[in-house]
Amino acid sequence: MSGMYKQLRVAVPRFRTLYSLRQCYLPCSASVTPTVLPWQIRGKKTVSDSTHNNEVLTPVELILVPEVVGNKELEALIEEAAPKKTRKRRTKLTLSDDEAGLPQGLLPLDPIPAEDDGSRYPSVLAQHLSNMRKFENCVVLTRVGGFYELYFDQADELGPLLNLKVGKKHPGSKSTWEPVSATGFPFFQLDRYLKVLVQDLNHYVAIAEEFPNDPSAKVKSGGLMHNRRVSRIVTPGTLIDENFMDPFSNNYVLAVHAEDSSEQKISQTDLAMMIGLAWLDLSTGHFFTQSTTLAALTSFLARIGPKEVILSEDLQEEKGHGIFAVLEEEHYLVSYIDTKVLKPIKEWTPALESAIPPGLIDKFSTEEVAAGSSLLHYVGTRLQGSNVKVQPPIRQCDVMGIDKNTMRALEIKSTMREDSVSGSLLNVIRRTVTKGGARLLGSWLTSPSTSLDVINSRLDIVTHMLNNELLLDRVKVLLKRSHDSHRLLQKFAFGRGDADDLLALASTVFAAQDLVMTLIQDSTKQDCVRAMVNRIQLDGPSILAARIKEAIDEEGIEHQHDIEEFEADEMKALTASILTSSNTTAKTKKKKPTGLREAYNDDSDAWIMKPSASSLLVTLHQELFDLHIQKEPLTRDLQTRLGVPTLTLRFTPGLGHICHVKGSRELRHAEIKSVSSSKSTRSFHHPEWTSLGQQLDRLKMHIRAEETRVFNALRAEVILNIIKLRRNAAVLDELDVACSFASLAREKSWTRPLLNTSTTHKVIGGRHPTVEGGLAGDGRRFITNDCFVGEPQRIWLITGPNMAGKSTFLRQNALITILAQVGSYVPAEFAEMGVIDQLFSRVGSADNLFRDQSTFMVEMLETARILRQATARSFVIMDEVGRGTTPNDGAAVAFACLEHLYRVNKSRTLFATHFHELSDRVVEEGMGAVGFWCTDVEENESGFRYLHRLRQGVNRESHALKVARLAGLPEEAIAIARRVLDQQKSDREM
Repeated sequence: MSGMYKQLRVAVPRFRTLYSLRQCYLPCSASVTPTVLPWQIRGKKTVSDSTHNNEVLTPVELILVPEVVGNKELEALIEEAAPKKTRKRRTKLTLSDDEAGLPQGLLPLDPIPAEDDGSRYPSVLAQHLSNMRKFENCVVLTRVGGFYELYFDQADELGPLLNLKVGKKHPGSKSTWEPVSATGFPFFQLDRYLKVLVQDLNHYVAIAEEFPNDPSAKVKSGGLMHNRRVSRIVTPGTLIDENFMDPFSNNYVLAVHAEDSSEQKISQTDLAMMIGLAWLDLSTGHFFTQSTTLAALTSFLARIGPKEVILSEDLQEEKGHGIFAVLEEEHYLVSYIDTKVLKPIKEWTPALESAIPPGLIDKFSTEEVAAGSSLLHYVGTRLQGSNVKVQPPIRQCDVMGIDKNTMRALEIKSTMREDSVSGSLLNVIRRTVTKGGARLLGSWLTSPSTSLDVINSRLDIVTHMLNNELLLDRVKVLLKRSHDSHRLLQKFAFGRGDADDLLALASTVFAAQDLVMTLIQDSTKQDCVRAMVNRIQLDGPSILAARIKEAIDEEGIEHQHDIEEFEADEMKALTASILTSSNTTAKTKKKKPTGLREAYNDDSDAWIMKPSASSLLVTLHQELFDLHIQKEPLTRDLQTRLGVPTLTLRFTPGLGHICHVKGSRELRHAEIKSVSSSKSTRSFHHPEWTSLGQQLDRLKMHIRAEETRVFNALRAEVILNIIKLRRNAAVLDELDVACSFASLAREKSWTRPLLNTSTTHKVIGGRHPTVEGGLAGDGRRFITNDCFVGEPQRIWLITGPNMAGKSTFLRQNALITILAQVGSYVPAEFAEMGVIDQLFSRVGSADNLFRDQSTFMVEMLETARILRQATARSFVIMDEVGRGTTPNDGAAVAFACLEHLYRVNKSRTLFATHFHELSDRVVEEGMGAVGFWCTDVEENESGFRYLHRLRQGVNRESHALKVARLAGLPEEAIAIARRVLDQQKSDREM
């Protein structure tokens, strides 16, 4: 069978049963009349498959009756579906009492509604319906004039969520379609509603724009003026230049390539499986790849923070795959893409600004190439054919690994309790003055470098700025004059940049010029500064910036913004009038806004280019000036000839070029007919003004066309210089971060760390960067502490009472390590440390009821990850391991972890515990590289106070009752606890 098919359900007799329902297929050409079965029907059998020979089948509900005899085609279908059995003799069928009670005779069946092709709707609704079916998983926004509109079920569902009023579009008197739900908003509010739909509700939004049909397209479409087709699909990970984007953080979409389980079973425990990662920020064009293992995926997810994760469609049905266990922990938004056709890396060039150097191609692993190809393919489908231009991919190597638990426990980018940036390490140390610098700082904090050359080069710049206070202040002033070049350039890469963006780029180039001159004059002998200056390329960009300044009229752009604001106000007024007037029957019609041309006279045109931008513009503007000169004498002449001193020459959108007269005085020329009049005014056409006005209109059209040509030439020149401009922007971002570190060090009296390849960690007078700031706000002083873990004591076992600062000490040393390897000064009097490859933290605890994991189970999962992955070059902080179970079991687990870190991992470790008996077992096991340190309390007549400074030794008192009294426990309860403690102590002594 070929061609289109109908879905045919056929009732076929079966032996010793009543009847069953089957599903067959019938060509659309077959003449079939739905009927009903004149016998009983016991049950129905449905078939889920709705395709045949790759053709979509149209469902038709059909029950056959004896009248089908004679229809050869139907008889053949029945014969094929019926069981191949014959009956030798007739047997009378006796119905049971239950069967006899079944309904007899004709059974009515509800017909399956045919799919509406939209042909009965008006063109706007038909095109919208077509787009809804084409993009089934998207919310469709259709541009209709000055509005974006939603229709049908999406209007009913999303209108209330968007706080939009949902109305009905009613058919005309000759139309047969039912009223359709509709809602919408003005076009200039698109970003506002995209934020709600995409960021808050996690919807995919398909934007259908209006594209005018040319004459041939009008004929093909039956005379439609516009073709409303989807030009872009907006998802959380594919934002480009939306105003609601966070300017201080990247917006990454991440593709993960993992083998499916079709050939081999891949479970959640296959943590050594290799996977490929590729992530991209469409708003800046930054493109990265990396290969890793499934076990390390959580660390990469925490570092990248993707807004959307892309997987292969092949994995969609493999819910037992180990990758889903990782993704579900943080509830990442997952999208799927067809990866059957993966492009090799050499075929990525059309999507890149420049080709990947041949020497680097072979360094990309197979998994990275697969992930990168999937990512570019997905982005291409979201942009619906728009040119994708991003930077060549960079392999991220030589960075410290920080897993999600450590990122959360150390509060690097957000706090644990409120998930807020305020109070995080990023918030406390950020002194950047540019948006690009703020994003770079956030990226560095989540991926500190492990390269000594990179770290020291960053520190050298910070030191130079810190030692030259006037230079630091001057550089910061110049950086404030620059703009977010990365995102500006990406707009031009997508063909979206406007005149304001050109001016912003020019301003940034001029700021870069002044920065280079300032740095050269004040730092000629500094290698670090000279290396940074040499990376800035200004030859092409300087010429471009000069041309932009010479061509673009800034006053004209400001005037254009005024007009756009007026138009927005007009549109708001129109929207308000529609909402107010709906459901009312007022007879008086409120005058609708007619747009800009009515509000501004013809002399107020906003030109974005200076007349000197091109020789043709010079000529055209001179001709326009000459024509405007003719307008004034023509006005006086007509006033005299017509005898109307109040006559003015105007232009209106509806009437064109008119003569406007105030008063009721009769005109001298009776043949002049009014085209508009009121009690106090008249408007009419005059051939002389009409002729002059048409000449003005033609000249303005020519000026607009020439301005567009000049603007496109400037935009093309930006694309030619985009690589240099991006490199310059990267240098400015690095310089901004260096100035931020220098300002922070000057403000907080931080010191430069010394880094090497050893396994030492020496910190004198260390402080917690965020806690210190909080105490200072309350007028309190932070107690500093030293730390000498690594050599000769590889592990510090820290005991002491609650609230005495053990956890703070652990965290501050981890944060000092991060700051040092980022290239910042650190909160200490002296710091020397060997570079670490990974940082691990087991601090704090919480259950995970959704995944049926107790507090202790979560603690053990985190601990297991550390013991499996930590190396001799790692830094580990562990706090209160084993506290989620009984004291005996907890102490056993804690010692097992301590010994594993000591003998197997051999990592630098700070191990805080209340199990002070661990110190005795350490001595018994001969673990000589474990040092014993503790905190304590000091008691006096008025009470006690915490001694936050560490001392060598073991504290066998946790002083829990003191903390309980501070928390406000009733004295009766504290007395009982004291009695129990005394009894336990007595029992031990016996």
